[in-house]
Amino acid sequence: MEEKNILEIRGLKSYFFTDNGVVPAVDGVDLDIPEGKIIGLVGESGCGKSMTVRSVMGLLKYPGRVVEGSIRFDGREIAGLKENELRDICGKDISMIFQEPMTSLNPVIKVGKQVRETLLIHDRSISREEADRRVIEIFKKVGISEPEKRFNSYPHQLSGGLRQRVMIAMAMICKPKLLIADEPTTALDVTIEAQILRLMKELRDETGMSVLLITHNLGVVAELCDYIYVMYAGKIVEQAETFELFDHTAHPYTQGLLDSIPRIGRNADRLHTIPGVVPNLLHLPKGCAFCNRCELAEKSCHDQGVELREISPGHKVRCIKPIEHKEVTGS
Repeated sequence: MEEKNILEIRGLKSYFFTDNGVVPAVDGVDLDIPEGKIIGLVGESGCGKSMTVRSVMGLLKYPGRVVEGSIRFDGREIAGLKENELRDICGKDISMIFQEPMTSLNPVIKVGKQVRETLLIHDRSISREEADRRVIEIFKKVGISEPEKRFNSYPHQLSGGLRQRVMIAMAMICKPKLLIADEPTTALDVTIEAQILRLMKELRDETGMSVLLITHNLGVVAELCDYIYVMYAGKIVEQAETFELFDHTAHPYTQGLLDSIPRIGRNADRLHTIPGVVPNLLHLPKGCAFCNRCELAEKSCHDQGVELREISPGHKVRCIKPIEHKEVTGS
């Protein structure tokens, strides 16, 4: 049976119109999120990950705007909707966890009231007493200890891990069909990070919601995501099911991200890094955007662009000469 997509993005282009020129922050992105699946969107800072989801949520601010493309949510075209129409969808059917909970939460309002207001905005038929009960219930579900006490706490009275759980509770309170998590474990230690990621998976399993996880760390998505998109300089450069991507990495950029993951047994004195930085989007190379950082680049890589193409079922790559993997056979 064919999977149904809760979100379908086609040919999305979001540009920033600056005094220095047009910045193609998102340049022709196609992306599918099937119902009940966890999808990873991976890449370095400045690659266009957050701009992609901000385009979906209608959060791009001047001088940025969506200039082209289709965004269909649950079968409905939402690109170009008026702000009040989009507000009815975003926050209720689509929820988002932002990078830093301390700056996302209002420091002078108790956290329970902030979560309650989210529910009251999208369900005006519910009483305040019922809303309070629902907030305490969701606090328990996301693993917040002493939920009645935490309800009346201010953000500064909570640890980083608890604040992030409050943000997840706020995102989950309206039972969304799609949860977008933008670097949800930034600034958290590895123990809390593992707890938050495990919690997101448990909530997906329990509610059947879809999740789009945005991160720069392929190690984070290895065991969590069903499918991964790798983004670089505003474009998708590789996409595949998680096991396929790790076992048959095709794009040198993806391989560089994988090599940058610390591993037990590797020389601890030296961590692999990808040379150079993400190119200035105002002055992209003529050919492949990654060519100036790629150890495998040839003359043709600098001279000609390349389209995303399928190299095996479900596995696409934007590279003239993708990495080849020799099949291992038994003796």
